[in-house]
Amino acid sequence: MEQMPTDWERALAVVAHPDDLEYGAAGAIAAWTAAGKHVVYVLATRGEAGIDGIPPDECAPLREAEQRASAAIVGVDVVDFLDHHDGVIEEGLPLRRDLVDAIRRHRPELIVTLNHRETWGNGAWNTPDHRVLGRALLDATTSAGNRWLFPGDDEPWDGVRWTAIAGSPTPTHEIDIADTFEAAVHSLAAHAAYIRGLNASEDVDPVAYAREFLTRVCVAEEGARPKISFELLAR
Repeated sequence: MEQMPTDWERALAVVAHPDDLEYGAAGAIAAWTAAGKHVVYVLATRGEAGIDGIPPDECAPLREAEQRASAAIVGVDVVDFLDHHDGVIEEGLPLRRDLVDAIRRHRPELIVTLNHRETWGNGAWNTPDHRVLGRALLDATTSAGNRWLFPGDDEPWDGVRWTAIAGSPTPTHEIDIADTFEAAVHSLAAHAAYIRGLNASEDVDPVAYAREFLTRVCVAEEGARPKISFELLAR
């Protein structure tokens, strides 16, 4: 695969839920921030429906706090939440307007997001939130440059050069994350309540869980350097 481009300064990472970026993309984000690039996170929801044993009104602030802590580990200090509803993100103009506003506010050259295809490429069905958010985001990257669409406080922004899709079944580019693999592990492990919720029947160690998962995703074979792949769409 080709190497991810490096001739940019600002990126906007947009996903549906807390933890979406940490299942791989955060390793690349850590490498970029270490190189002096500016990355901002925007999340459509607060992940309030993500833990079966915790009611949404208690879960939302918990998962928000975990996401902010997780982002800080990989050098991201701006995390915005759009307050759409977890599990039932609605396709339509309100969502696209919120995404356009975020793009105009942060003015990225690179957008990072998660797979929006129907499957993950292994037969596993993708979730409605991922599919809806991803499609709306791709549309918003074009709409953000048109001053007659969704007028607001910020000037139009037509400077998005690429969209990088993590978890795509058809990756085209990759980045070596050997130097930031441990940061990626601890960034995922920061979602401790969520990880324990996923594994409620087990006494799971979030760091061990994160290291095992990311090794499986990022290391092609024993002894290989860990890498993260993206499908890169150019505008």
